[in-house]
Amino acid sequence: MRDQEPSPMDAERRLSTREAAELLGVKPETVYAYVSRGQLSSRRVSGGRGSTFDAGEVEALARRNRRDGSGGSGSSASGSGGSGSDSSGGELSVRTRLTLIENDRYFFRGVDAVDLATRHTYEEVAEWLWTGRMLPGSTFTAPAGFVAVARRAVEALPEHVAPADLLRVATVAAATADPLRFDLSEDAVLGTARTLIPTLVAALPPKGHVRRDEGPMAHRLWTRLSMRMDPDEASLRALDAALALLVDHDLAASTLAVRVAASARAHPYAAVSAGLGVIEGPLHGAASGLAHRLLQDVLEQGDAAPVIADELRAGRRVPGLGHRLYPGEDPRARALFALLERIPRAEPALLAARDIVETTARHVPLHANVDLALAVLTVSSGMSPTAGETIFAVARTAGWIAHALEEYGERPLRMRPSGLYAGPRPPQPLPE
Repeated sequence: MRDQEPSPMDAERRLSTREAAELLGVKPETVYAYVSRGQLSSRRVSGGRGSTFDAGEVEALARRNRRDGSGGSGSSASGSGGSGSDSSGGELSVRTRLTLIENDRYFFRGVDAVDLATRHTYEEVAEWLWTGRMLPGSTFTAPAGFVAVARRAVEALPEHVAPADLLRVATVAAATADPLRFDLSEDAVLGTARTLIPTLVAALPPKGHVRRDEGPMAHRLWTRLSMRMDPDEASLRALDAALALLVDHDLAASTLAVRVAASARAHPYAAVSAGLGVIEGPLHGAASGLAHRLLQDVLEQGDAAPVIADELRAGRRVPGLGHRLYPGEDPRARALFALLERIPRAEPALLAARDIVETTARHVPLHANVDLALAVLTVSSGMSPTAGETIFAVARTAGWIAHALEEYGERPLRMRPSGLYAGPRPPQPLPE
């Protein structure tokens, strides 16, 4: 919003930047972030460098923040209440009704996420996150035309491509087959969600000669991840629970990218593609692959100590341990480990994972996170190191669409923080 010159009549009703920041309980730069988002108006001080703010507007915004629970530091990204955003302390917070993380637990729409994942299928948990309704027996169906287009696109790629590449290409291909992709109404977006996820799984090349394209999503995905074509029920249940546990996890980096895309009114396929572009980082979706390789090394050597020593000697953090949102135990890891204990062939990998945690705890008391639990699943199931990334991406697609759907109901382009310029002050001479 462009600054305007104040008139003498209302000068006494205006606040300085410092006064506005104190009233709002935020830093001065956050006051200007409110201005950039149109939540406050400002006026340039005559003959000075600062701005002034309407006292009534500031007081109204402060009351609104208190009512919504955002306080001075911005609401927790997992908080409830009306939607909105704040930027303070250098961090962006977005109010959402989807996921709450607190006290080493997490909840989907107020319901314990672990309970949901261990008692319901991935599809049912996805529907709950999207609609707030539990639909027992939910299944997702991929249109044949979408699958054909996505498979042709994936089959044209080199063999060495990463899972995120396969899924991103399949997403773009499916988008080209959907002339209604620009319809951002709730029913249309939900329809896209229910067809895109099975399309992505169907587009993945099978590990053997069997390609399963019907039944629960976990059963279909298994044939794309493991050479064991006849898995036991406990293994399929563990994979299904892993998908459900990973559906959403607040504003992770990929989810924030999705919300930014949705804020610009990108269609759901493009929003999902934005998320897929972020998960390849070793600190996000690809982290389970690092834990998979670590676990394999421990199994080969029969002892975690030398493997951990090599990691630390190389200056690397030990993968699969600790999570900044859980001071205690990652509830996703705890739930998945419990299911893996029912699978006899997973016992060696479980013992190796326990050895990793106990060896590291001699120096730093870190708990296992979901990446290490995923690694136990993928190693014991004969899957590749990239299988965990595939599981993560397929699972999180449901959460990304839930966040996109929520963002479509907000003011367009609100996800636009202001940069704090730190370069040389203009005017600078033209470069030679």
